[in-house]
Amino acid sequence: MKRATAVLAAAAALFVAGCSSSGDGDDPGPSPDRTRPDSRKVSGMRGMTLPSWNTDDYGSPQAETYLRQIAATGARWVTFTPTWYQDRVTDTAMRVTEETAGDDSLRHIIGLAHDAGLKVMLKPHVDLTKGGDRAEIRPRDRDAWFRAYERFITHYADLSRTTGVEQFSVGTELAGTSEDGERWGHAVAAVRERYKGPLTYAANYDEYRKVAFWKDLDVIGVDAYWPLADKATSDPARLRRAWQPIAEELAAFSERQHRKILFTEAGYVSQRGSTTAPYSWTVSRRDGDAEQAAAYEALLAAFEGKPWWAGVCWWMWDDWPDSGETAKRLAYTPHGKPAEKVLRKWWGAS
Repeated sequence: MKRATAVLAAAAALFVAGCSSSGDGDDPGPSPDRTRPDSRKVSGMRGMTLPSWNTDDYGSPQAETYLRQIAATGARWVTFTPTWYQDRVTDTAMRVTEETAGDDSLRHIIGLAHDAGLKVMLKPHVDLTKGGDRAEIRPRDRDAWFRAYERFITHYADLSRTTGVEQFSVGTELAGTSEDGERWGHAVAAVRERYKGPLTYAANYDEYRKVAFWKDLDVIGVDAYWPLADKATSDPARLRRAWQPIAEELAAFSERQHRKILFTEAGYVSQRGSTTAPYSWTVSRRDGDAEQAAAYEALLAAFEGKPWWAGVCWWMWDDWPDSGETAKRLAYTPHGKPAEKVLRKWWGAS
């Protein structure tokens, strides 16, 4: 998920289906021929994303407070999102900017998360400096771009190894490249040489069926922004019914791929109509706390306990002070809203 300046535009397919996995089998070495993950490495995630938008966010005095608040919901995982940038979708390299989380701040917050009893997934992103959708990245020289991408992603694989990160995502919503199984397989193998924990890739909900390298990973990741309604609703039962055909598609895909499905992202703004376009930061200017809470309830009720489902990492906790582009009362955060009470109920927090 991106900021409001670069929301996904995929509303057309109201009930597109898909996703992955049921894990059992072999030891997950770096071989690209491996067809089954180690099921012991794939466990249910109760997670929350804490993204960064500036170099020092993760070193902020607010970091420890946010992590305590996340843990208090009953969450057991937190995801961090260091981001590199390229200017245009055709560029052949990405780079650090002033919006990239500094390595020292990232090490700091990973340590704080572990101290708070939270496991960590690191999910590096590539975004565009001039706005736009990362799914549209189609480099003019693929070989050069993948060489640059491998340098980027192995940098964070090394950092994950040395900080004890429990799970790693090799990419996020790069639909313009994710059908290239050979080049991605090479990048995944390079990550495995450095990092021995479980690997995923965060495919957008309209991308996952086209990803060509699921066999190289331990769990299939999906950013679960399916539209669930054609008009605003705060009826959890209606929303749960909307999930049913999607869940059936996901279960079948999981069985075919022999991997579990992790919702690497899912979320809803607190705006009326959020369930019609969950990927949008700007559905309306009208408060929608009840609709957000109903959407949380429906997702957890629809998927909790399914053997092929590896859990969810919600997008997102609070923005850092003075960095939010969307007012908290309208933003994705469930903090202090009815949706947080839903999480506490399902995740067993007091």
